[in-house]
Amino acid sequence: MILIIGGAWQGKLAFALELAKSADKITNPFDSFMFEKEKKETYEVAEGVRDSFEAAMKCPIIHGLHEYIRRILKEGKSVDAFVDAIEEQNPNVIITSDELGCGIVPLDPEDRDLREASGRASVRLARTSKEVYRMVCGIGTRIK
Repeated sequence: MILIIGGAWQGKLAFALELAKSADKITNPFDSFMFEKEKKETYEVAEGVRDSFEAAMKCPIIHGLHEYIRRILKEGKSVDAFVDAIEEQNPNVIITSDELGCGIVPLDPEDRDLREASGRASVRLARTSKEVYRMVCGIGTRIK
């Protein structure tokens, strides 16, 4: 597993795609969202904002883990159970997540809950990931 964290719009998905390409992790495209590059290479990406939870269990890249967590909290489900499932069913996945813990603490209790749950999930995934990167201005720095 590889975890990539950083602020919004810092190049996490592009970096994940390059890691996947260089590691030759992408083999078979599925029916969900496909990201195509210039050379007609396709990469399957589970988008946290719109794709099913099942897609996260089979796609080689999960983009926007924090958005999956937002949806899980709204549905009243367990974030820990979701992370357990990822670790068990998709152990070689590359995960991107926005870093929500920096900045002003939100006034809305739901936003604070999201911030805490996302941070705790990232900490847990960072412990079990073989590599962890932090993205700033499109530059990935390996921190584990």
